[in-house]
Amino acid sequence: MKEHFIDSVQNKKKVKLTFFSKQDNCNLTRMCAPMDFAPSSRAKDKSDRFHLWDYESNEGNHVLSLLPAQIVDMEFTNIDFNPSDFVSWEPKWVIVRDWGEFS
Repeated sequence: MKEHFIDSVQNKKKVKLTFFSKQDNCNLTRMCAPMDFAPSSRAKDKSDRFHLWDYESNEGNHVLSLLPAQIVDMEFTNIDFNPSDFVSWEPKWVIVRDWGEFS
């Protein structure tokens, strides 16, 4: 799964993600843009996580940072995404990519 995720990051392809939401205590499915696979800068646990932009969230924060154990399913699509839709910060990615000014 990690290799396909990295391919989706590098090729700017959306993923259909099903994950266990601790906040909702159930599985949720969302269309997302994969952003990175790395430790979270905010979490105490520095294990690698899948970082994604959740296009369907109705919350203020659209970033999902999920441990691999929280992932139920990840469907890799051919649907393009544009990083300019969500990257509004100075990126410091772990996965190498060519996203132009958003790399």
